[in-house]
Amino acid sequence: MELVTWIPVILLGFGAGFLHSGIGFILGLYSGHFPYGSFGEVRAVSIAVSIESLALTIIVLIFGTAVGIPRSTVLIAFPLALVMMFGVRYLRRISLEVARRPDLEALPTIVVGAGNAGGLLVRSMLTDPDSPLRPVGLLDDDPSKRRLKLHTVQVLGGTNRIIETARETSAEVLVIAIANADSAMLRKLTDDGVEAGLQVLITPSVQQMVSRTVTVSDLRNIKIEDLLGREPLDTGIEKIADYVTGKRVLVTGAGGSIGSELCQQLHKFGPKELIMLDRDETGLQHAQLRTMGNGLLDSREVVLANIRENETLLDIFQDRRPEVVFHAAALKHLPMLEQYPREAWKTNVLGTLNVVNAARSVGVTTFVNISTDKAASPTSVLGHSKRVAEKITSWAAEDTGLKYLSVRFGNVIGSRGSMLPTFQTLIESGGPVTVTHPEATRFFMTIPEACQLVIQAGGIGRAGEVLILDMGKPVRILDIARRMIAMSGKRVEIVFTGLREGEKLHEVLVGEHENLVRPFHPQISHTHADSLSPDCLDENIWMERMGSKKRTIGVDESQLSDEERVQF
Repeated sequence: MELVTWIPVILLGFGAGFLHSGIGFILGLYSGHFPYGSFGEVRAVSIAVSIESLALTIIVLIFGTAVGIPRSTVLIAFPLALVMMFGVRYLRRISLEVARRPDLEALPTIVVGAGNAGGLLVRSMLTDPDSPLRPVGLLDDDPSKRRLKLHTVQVLGGTNRIIETARETSAEVLVIAIANADSAMLRKLTDDGVEAGLQVLITPSVQQMVSRTVTVSDLRNIKIEDLLGREPLDTGIEKIADYVTGKRVLVTGAGGSIGSELCQQLHKFGPKELIMLDRDETGLQHAQLRTMGNGLLDSREVVLANIRENETLLDIFQDRRPEVVFHAAALKHLPMLEQYPREAWKTNVLGTLNVVNAARSVGVTTFVNISTDKAASPTSVLGHSKRVAEKITSWAAEDTGLKYLSVRFGNVIGSRGSMLPTFQTLIESGGPVTVTHPEATRFFMTIPEACQLVIQAGGIGRAGEVLILDMGKPVRILDIARRMIAMSGKRVEIVFTGLREGEKLHEVLVGEHENLVRPFHPQISHTHADSLSPDCLDENIWMERMGSKKRTIGVDESQLSDEERVQF
């Protein structure tokens, strides 16, 4: 063929090249906008080639016959160009992925869950040369995924094959990548993993993974809190927290476990001012750090004060004029208060009265007193002192006609000095782990759940009420100790010490003479606390009753005199 015949073809080729380069530049094909072989790059290449082919088709239709170029040329070139471009990019992607795979020193890992989270996690492992984990198999109970491969990793069966799969693949780690798996499933998977000698890790919850991709660095060890049989409750907190937005809000006990979490959650609702009050300066610094992002302790949001000091509280309330108060400050360790009942009187009873009076003096419209399940049919100094605090709060509701109420819940997982951290410390030190009684049970709740209930109480609770969360089934403490020991991989002895003074074998959330209603939420009960006027408080009677060990349960309080009712 003569050169003259090739000139139109050559010119057309150069024109196509310049056109493709220009379109590719506009779409970001050559500026690192897309990973090699990604769907984004495939889409951009397809758009570029389609525009280029359309332009060339028009040119060939108009001038092709005149210069000897067949009209079918573009139709043939279009798929060939796509296949070649896709092929080059895919080969480049394969070479990069092979180069980025973790080496054989990475721990062989079984991933439970072949869904979105599992797929993202497997990809993260296989594209990170520094990954400490190397996926060797997937497990999923969905029958449609039995032959599935995610990034070359095969689904090897259902979750009932953990032990067999660990043996077949020589795996050392089990990763649970099931979004919001319930506690029953986590217990089963963890038990099988521990039996197979695997380290068990878990991915973050769906809420924690919002707007970001799960990676190996997000994995954490399974915790006993994940296995305790508590299902998260949908309290619909966003719908009822308007009473906080734009208001001056004060939290007592802000440096404690509940108080600091409460401050963090309240801050999200945009109060006009959040005032964190505590007598513990280190606790206040921790609360400020979590809530405000700094621990400078040089701003007005932190207030160092003791609720035992009535005049100090009155001055603070007069100065800051809070409109909403959450009263979380309290002494809470049952055996300690059995030794020092007068301290429970000073803080839990008189301290609560001081906060209530300070709130009344400035017209606080919503007052939420944080109580405990031990206030239901109390047998301990702690329970009795918190019961009296509920009654003082109810009296304030009667006196003011405003929303003064209490919230009652069980043990809080992970709070300072609570059972689980204590067990963990004992296990790490080699034991023994001390359990009071083999049949003792308790209710458990996470700190965020407890604080959600407290905030919700201010929205749906009514004056003088006690709100009680349905906490599910109680959990046997011995079972928790055994599971924690098994998860640690250590051989630790369990020693039974017997129930302590004032301690119950089984806690209850509701007193024998309390009538429950659920007017707003199917898992939140309301009852009414009897009121107790401050004029009837007598420290001598309190000390006599607490020292007499005659802390009667099941007495009809309406039949008692005011002086007799102080003990309940």
